[in-house]
Amino acid sequence: MAEASGVNVGSGCEEKGPEGLSLEPVPPGTTISRVKLLDTMVDTFLQKLIAAGSYQRFTDCYKRFYQLQPEMTQRIYDKFITQLQTSIREEISEIKAEGNLEAVLNALDTIVEEGKDRKEPAWRPSGIPEKDLQRTMVPYFLQQRDALQRRVQKQEAENRQLADAVLAGRRQVEELQLQGQARQQAWQMQSPAVQSLAEVQPSCPSKRAVRW
Repeated sequence: MAEASGVNVGSGCEEKGPEGLSLEPVPPGTTISRVKLLDTMVDTFLQKLIAAGSYQRFTDCYKRFYQLQPEMTQRIYDKFITQLQTSIREEISEIKAEGNLEAVLNALDTIVEEGKDRKEPAWRPSGIPEKDLQRTMVPYFLQQRDALQRRVQKQEAENRQLADAVLAGRRQVEELQLQGQARQQAWQMQSPAVQSLAEVQPSCPSKRAVRW
């Protein structure tokens, strides 16, 4: 059972390590830290895993190879078990490092140890965890919701401004296109008169020519 900063061991039985060796006997009433408890759980898991994949079962799966090469089968099995244990321990170590589990579990042990002498509830005024959690968390979530709504409204206003600017730019482009087309049409209408005027001007005698 969990008690104070860890687990209270009520019996003096010895525990087996991951390699089948006996650990030191734990005196009755001793509290075990949660970090050590986690390591013990991992060791127990590895023991049961190795027991489930015993050498006898391994040889049953590879019976013909075992009959031909019994010593090689034993070496393969030992290598497989060693690599399996190493791989599992490395994975668990990575998980503990990524989640900072040792620091979190030690902090939890400290909190529980500090609360041993408290007789009144540390944080549950109503005595019902669900109601106390709701009373504490609901205002926080409402505040977060209001903040998100304000951000959404601000973003929507900016999007509307951008859309209006795009529409204004399109209208300006359309107006420029219309102006360009009108100027082109006006120039096309004036171009025949300009050409006829250019053809008439050379045939007119100048004043000097008249004097001569």
